[in-house]
Amino acid sequence: MTRPDLAQQVTFLYAEDTEASWRFYEETLELPLVQDQGTCRIYAAAPGDRAFLGVCRARAPRASDNPRVVGGVVFTFVTPDVEGWHEFLKARGVALPPKPEYSEAYRVTHFFVTDPAGYTIEFQRFEREDWPEV
Repeated sequence: MTRPDLAQQVTFLYAEDTEASWRFYEETLELPLVQDQGTCRIYAAAPGDRAFLGVCRARAPRASDNPRVVGGVVFTFVTPDVEGWHEFLKARGVALPPKPEYSEAYRVTHFFVTDPAGYTIEFQRFEREDWPEV
């Protein structure tokens, strides 16, 4: 049997203060709003209507702020202009590390920020030939 195709991808994050999170993704990151479902908003995470980020009202507080525990999340935006995103977010007052860093282990240039709900958001560029071009 042939595996059926997957056409799109949506990652859902949950926030207690959805208004603050929605402002962060709509106004700070300027992600296009694709659908407002009332308690959940879905944004285009990349051009081409294939990758999306949903931010929904949480039903309970987060169990942990550590993204590397079971159930933890790091949402990564892949971009050829990591430095440009760093400057863009710095100009908007987002708490940032001093500059993007290169990871020899993963061969990526990246930096992390924290959204209003405490999620770790990464901006990353692959520095390897075996990753599909952006």
